Amino acid sequence: MAAIVIKAVIVTAFEPVGGPVPGEFRYWREREGLDQELPFAYGLRPLCLSGNGVLGVVTGVGAARAAAAITALGLDERFDLAQAYWIVSGICGIDPQRGSLASVALVEYVVDGDLTHEVDAREIPAEWVDGFVALGKTTPYEQPREDRFEGGDGIVFRLNAELVGWAFGLTKDLELQDTPAIALRRREFAPGETAWRAPHVLRGDELSSTTFWHGKLMSERARRWVAYQTEGRGTYAITAMEDTGILQSLMLLAKAGRVDFARVLVVRAASNFDQQREGIGAAKSLAETRVTTYSAYRPALENGWRIGSRVVRGLLAVWPQSPV
Repeated sequence: MAAIVIKAVIVTAFEPVGGPVPGEFRYWREREGLDQELPFAYGLRPLCLSGNGVLGVVTGVGAARAAAAITALGLDERFDLAQAYWIVSGICGIDPQRGSLASVALVEYVVDGDLTHEVDAREIPAEWVDGFVALGKTTPYEQPREDRFEGGDGIVFRLNAELVGWAFGLTKDLELQDTPAIALRRREFAPGETAWRAPHVLRGDELSSTTFWHGKLMSERARRWVAYQTEGRGTYAITAMEDTGILQSLMLLAKAGRVDFARVLVVRAASNFDQQREGIGAAKSLAETRVTTYSAYRPALENGWRIGSRVVRGLLAVWPQSPV
């Protein structure tokens, strides 16, 4: 039996089984005609296929589950994924210095925030700016930054900048959902010139971490870490969980000729800020931060789908060619 030719893969992390509250996949399934369920023995959930060659996968939360699911999918002989586009679609936290609630980020650099040495905050030397030390180093942000192994450490992933730029140009003027409630919420954060903006599309880089960190000082660490690991080429904007696992799997699958890594996009929508609002501490803010109750959870899901769907339609219009 001939393999099913896949034109695009929608990668999401979670979706509740039933109930009124959607997860990252529901809008894709309902609005994009992903109505053919296919068994997926090596994954957590069945795959969903549309009549025009779009495949959807729910990987499970965290980099490990995501990597396992994407590797299993990439090796599944039922599918021809050689010319497929991969759209990672999900929610994220955003730095208020870079963007606002319900905004959508198109990512070029994804940097692993977990693969590191760490000293407990109570034992950090006074002269250190934080307790995170790059592997193979002895002090934070020690220069020169260098990979320990040929081919890198799996810390920095760079996506196709031309494809990211094309996606940004295609979507930057699209109208995004806003609500009075999240407009008021945004005004509790600083600085106003970025945090208070209406939802918009931006280009920004990601710290990917299975550790759900939170707070102004951790956000400052994310800015430093992304700048350090990309040697100044990347600028931290958002934080999410699964993407280094997804991208590591896709990179190895590309090495084996199963997929094309130049056809990967990360489209993440801000459901919450990565730190506390003015006047409270990080711990209290974290206590208020729960999945499905994030301050901009549903608008983020809506806007992530709006931008991702527009990108997919643009890609399908030129497939199998590339728009760049």
